[in-house]
Amino acid sequence: MDLNQYQEAACKTAIFPTDNSLLYLTLGLCGESGEVAEKIKKHIRDSGSLQNTYPLHYKEALVRELGDVLWYLANLAKELNVNLDYVAKINIEKIQKRMENNTLKGDGDNR
Repeated sequence: MDLNQYQEAACKTAIFPTDNSLLYLTLGLCGESGEVAEKIKKHIRDSGSLQNTYPLHYKEALVRELGDVLWYLANLAKELNVNLDYVAKINIEKIQKRMENNTLKGDGDNR
């Protein structure tokens, strides 16, 4: 499945208020991203480690939360009338330009 196929399938399952849809979807995206962070935090708490080795149950939980993040992202992009392939293409171009300019580190959108 490619990103656009996923977006099309995800958007078919979308049920949310159409008033303030961008706000609703953005808050959902933030909430699900927070759940990803919580899973990582709890792993650190429970294992006492910052290592990137996760027991299967943590990894599976993270994958489910990442899927929720992707669902909100897909629907948010659709509300902006863009497809996920386009979002991914623009992002890779931006990151590659930063790499070429040796500006991967630092801050600011236009570096």
